[in-house]
Amino acid sequence: MNRADGPREAGGRRVALVSGASRGIGRAVALGLAEDGFDLVLGYAKNADLAEAVAREAEARGVRAVPIALDVRDPKAAEAAVEAALEAFGRLDVLVNNAGITRDQLLVRMKADDWDEVLRTNLTGAFYLTKAAARPMMRARYGRIVNIASVVARLGNVGQANYVAAKAGLIGLTKAAALELASRGITVNAVAPGFITTDMTEALPEAVKAELIRRIPLGVFGAPEDVAHAVRFLVSEGARYITGQVLGVDGGMNMPS
Repeated sequence: MNRADGPREAGGRRVALVSGASRGIGRAVALGLAEDGFDLVLGYAKNADLAEAVAREAEARGVRAVPIALDVRDPKAAEAAVEAALEAFGRLDVLVNNAGITRDQLLVRMKADDWDEVLRTNLTGAFYLTKAAARPMMRARYGRIVNIASVVARLGNVGQANYVAAKAGLIGLTKAAALELASRGITVNAVAPGFITTDMTEALPEAVKAELIRRIPLGVFGAPEDVAHAVRFLVSEGARYITGQVLGVDGGMNMPS
């Protein structure tokens, strides 16, 4: 991996804002970026203690990390998170839109509130943060934005109409933003994880896990670090000519049958 010596400032570390950074994929992404030398703004929804713990782990890797309460559903909170990065570090080079929730239910039983809440968090929240982060990136004529989508955005999934719609919308947002921002030196890509070992999957019954594993050609769940490695590549200078793409990290689930 490239160290975070920014292309715009010799010797200056790059800065990344990661939403949903207190656990799971977000935590792994944040710590991976810390290993690559990024200073960090760690957005979290509720658990300040977990976010502080991630910040300490990041700082043990020799970088600076600032946890910040971030309700991605609020456009003013998104703007404040970007301002926090600029105030703390003077720049913002990378945005990783990872914050997300599930409210699973069959379509005919799904409550309107559960539909709205998932779309607001998983899709609209990414729009707010992307819009806020794009402004300083456009001024700098440099930026990397990575959206955490999902394999189910391509395949569908029973009981997740809201989540699937939000993640499919996130892929559309990725492509539209990539086209709009390319002329300013900003790349926008998505990573689409499959089934990853997190608190969510650990809570599944063993029979359900076995059925999911049967559907994965590699035969195992992925780890959060597998997703983090993909993000680290997409924000590196090795990916400078990649934009508008969706990188699957799914053990082969999305291969054509």
